[in-house]
Amino acid sequence: MTHLCTLIADRTTRILTPAVREKAAEIIMQTLGVEVAITELSDHAAYDLAFAANDTNALKPLQEKVRHALDPLPIDVAVLPAEGRRKKLFLADMDSTMIEQECIDELADQLGIKAHIADITERAMRGEIDFEPALRERVAMLKGLSESIIDTVFAERITFTPGGAELLATMNAHGTSCVLVSGGFTHFTAKVSEKLGFSANHANQLLVEDGVLTGTVAEPIQGREAKKSHLESYARQLGVDLSESLAIGDGANDLGMIEAAGLGVAFRAKPAVVERADAALSAADLTGALYLQGYADKDFAKA
Repeated sequence: MTHLCTLIADRTTRILTPAVREKAAEIIMQTLGVEVAITELSDHAAYDLAFAANDTNALKPLQEKVRHALDPLPIDVAVLPAEGRRKKLFLADMDSTMIEQECIDELADQLGIKAHIADITERAMRGEIDFEPALRERVAMLKGLSESIIDTVFAERITFTPGGAELLATMNAHGTSCVLVSGGFTHFTAKVSEKLGFSANHANQLLVEDGVLTGTVAEPIQGREAKKSHLESYARQLGVDLSESLAIGDGANDLGMIEAAGLGVAFRAKPAVVERADAALSAADLTGALYLQGYADKDFAKA
């Protein structure tokens, strides 16, 4: 079997019934004229449908055909090569990926300007405006905010995305190098990295004078190209081919690393990211990135 159609649903819904799995398998058989073998990764939540594909040009249309056939059920569908599934290097975005918030928006809320800054954040994540000038513009509006408030925001506003702890624990247990790369701020990435178990983290540094934010950020800004460069740099350091890497994120500034990685995953992402990623997760939590690599529940490490 050369390829896999992986079906993933939220683990709490149990909607991936035998009938649903068989429907997906039947579509593959009818479309390609091949046999399909089904393997359970998670009971009623994740399954691999393995098959041999001679025409790789037919795989993208096949993925869309299966996804359309399963609508409106919230099931993620990814058609990927069977070889080299488990990755040795993992880079993850932070805001709206490993955590459920955009940190800069939560800081802005302390000044009563969350709606305005959140609108700029959304446009930048959609790729409608350039990330770097948009970040400078938003950080300038934070001038005068006490640095001590950052700890309060982290404690009271920031929540971890479901499945993230299991994702990190499992990949670390299997020897994967895990790095957090963010267009956000080091004040937050250091805490998230320590909590989840990333071996390193990279982000933007908010400049502070006398305990107050100056409204500026250290240059160069950690954006789209920086994330891609971190991926390439860590791959070189580890002697890992880019095909052996996984990158996951939600916004346009993640596209560089998502497109360069062997497996680029769009997580609850903006449309432009979904379109260009190798796989998209919108129904599943972050454990979906484990199922995409062929990990089954029995392989999960305790978080």
